[in-house]
Amino acid sequence: MIYLSSNLKYLRKIKGLTQEGLANKTNFKRSLIGAYEEGRAEPKISTLQCLARFFNISLEQLVSIDLKKLEKEGIQSDFEGKSLRILSIAVDDQDKEMISLIPIKARAGYLSGYGDPEYIEEMPKFRLPVPELSQNRTYRAFQIKGDSMEPIKPGSYILCEYIENWQNIKDGKTYILLTKDDGIVYKRVSNKIKDRGELILNSDNPEYESYSVHIDNVMEVWEALGYISFELPDLEVERLSLKQLSAEIMELKKDLSKLRKI
Repeated sequence: MIYLSSNLKYLRKIKGLTQEGLANKTNFKRSLIGAYEEGRAEPKISTLQCLARFFNISLEQLVSIDLKKLEKEGIQSDFEGKSLRILSIAVDDQDKEMISLIPIKARAGYLSGYGDPEYIEEMPKFRLPVPELSQNRTYRAFQIKGDSMEPIKPGSYILCEYIENWQNIKDGKTYILLTKDDGIVYKRVSNKIKDRGELILNSDNPEYESYSVHIDNVMEVWEALGYISFELPDLEVERLSLKQLSAEIMELKKDLSKLRKI
């Protein structure tokens, strides 16, 4: 929480509030606000969520980014609430962050409740004690539908890491995106934000065409790390697919041989 103290004081003054005024609006004690601003105490996750929600910024920006420095560099509009996203998270009894799971049946509700801490708290949640997942990151699991990303089957759960800065989206990687027009989609992405302010969404299934989405239409981005599926591979189907592919290759070779003779 490198910048929490200075950011809290800075954001409070932008709002034109005293410590007492901020305490009244957030239902915290004035002494706690003072302790946070002076670095004498560290708030719980739930408290940080409340403060971030009040100032309309993300948790990462509240604790890890020097907002005053950004203002001096002319990026003040970023924390006027026009482009920042507040991420609600679920925690356990020890204030440790959990992985929220968004099943297919909850997708419609997620579109309207993704920023609501109470909604996220109601979602199924779990923890994976594996070394590949850092305790300092935010993860979520989304169940996907449709066959546009096969061979990953419909009904699979995509385990994702939250992406705060969309310019860090990597070409060719797969992401879960929350969009205003298409809802929750799972696609392989090409990053064209710097050039055209948009993302190109590609399907792994060649039967689906690629399309673009402007960043103004995007509300959340999650980088896919892996998936959980309860549909095991069908060995006979895999063998049949390989057999069909081999047959098609042989036909192509025959056609090439005929062309060479012409």
